[in-house]
Amino acid sequence: MGLFSKDIKTMDDLFVHQLKDIYYAEKRILSALEEMIAKATTAELRQSLEAHRIETRAHVERVEQVFRMHGVEADTVKCPAIDGIIDEAEEIGSEVEDKTVLDAALIGAAQAVEHYEIARYGTLVAWANTLGRSDCASVLQQTLDEEKATDAKLTALAESFINATAR
Repeated sequence: MGLFSKDIKTMDDLFVHQLKDIYYAEKRILSALEEMIAKATTAELRQSLEAHRIETRAHVERVEQVFRMHGVEADTVKCPAIDGIIDEAEEIGSEVEDKTVLDAALIGAAQAVEHYEIARYGTLVAWANTLGRSDCASVLQQTLDEEKATDAKLTALAESFINATAR
């Protein structure tokens, strides 16, 4: 079922579809983070990615909570966008030989994932509010705030020494 599927007839259908999309994405991100952690060469990047992996587990649980709150069974829909972002990250990770450059590439890939999540969670928060589901919106907002904070941490890490070392 694509985003513009005939199965989406109402705003509520659209909200649930997007919730299924981000649920798929979070689960896929969990497995991708393990690979990224294994490839990271600096302790700082490994620690940052590990912290986000732990956080991502909580994101999965929150999405499941929103499904329950909304009275819908937790389910996924395949998300070609996150699949493409993660596939590209894996490809880049296997092509970069210089380990200092690899860490910069991993941060860039992780930030592409974060930006996708920020876009999706921002939309979900707005739609939950539109549907009068401020309870769902507040749970989703918590994750959105964490995704933005992770993006900022990755930027700070890159700018503190990773990018300069890669240069």
